Amino acid sequence: MIRIGMIGGSGFDDPSFLLDAKSMKMGTPYGPLSADPVVGTAGGTEIVLLSRHGSGHRIRPSAVNYRANVWAMKEMGVTHIIATTACGSLKEEIEPGHLVFPDQFIDRTTSRKNTFHEGDQVVHIAMADPFCERLRQILIATAKDEGIVCHPAGTVVTIEGPRFSTRAESKMFRMWGGDIINMSTVPEVVLAREAGICYAVAAMSTDYDAWHESEEPVTWDMIVTTMNKNVERVRKVFFQAINRIDYEQCSCRTELENASV
Repeated sequence: MIRIGMIGGSGFDDPSFLLDAKSMKMGTPYGPLSADPVVGTAGGTEIVLLSRHGSGHRIRPSAVNYRANVWAMKEMGVTHIIATTACGSLKEEIEPGHLVFPDQFIDRTTSRKNTFHEGDQVVHIAMADPFCERLRQILIATAKDEGIVCHPAGTVVTIEGPRFSTRAESKMFRMWGGDIINMSTVPEVVLAREAGICYAVAAMSTDYDAWHESEEPVTWDMIVTTMNKNVERVRKVFFQAINRIDYEQCSCRTELENASV
């Protein structure tokens, strides 16, 4: 059975688009969730919505309990996660308002729990292709069918935050091959792979980070303004994509079998 999780970032934590929505209370072995998950339906498909940063964006990126959030999704029977995120653009052609469906990441976080397995169990999960390719292709095809400007691949650099990059850092990430930059994809994507959940990201470019000399440096107000203008685009992609997702066997669900020492 398909059950789709949506982990919403900035601007995507409103459950009003769900039918028969109800909030669930649950605990986890890893501590509290960012917020109570909301369960409902959309297009006849069961949806679990979770606000990554809590109500009112009160949890900074470094303090998000990614393990609890992903564990809860697994416990609730989620088979696929579509995550949304605001991102800065590291490329001229990725303009504010464009969608990006990343296929790679560069991890620049420093203080986050990035595995469920601690103590005497070591797990070396494969991350060569970190995002579910089947799910990515569904999102890409849906965005194109809806006439939404999108970039079908890209490398997302995830930084620790909550501060934004310096100009020097932003230029360095461009030299490394980064296409977009955010503060939330890692370790969420890694934990989803450990949990055996197909995971893909719909990233919305909101600014040109700090590298673009002719643009103003990124601010929080800039991000919110752009997200509010474009939130319906991502919702449209989400609504249309969920009807295309099926439960075909995917390697995302079996990676853990060969990862344990």
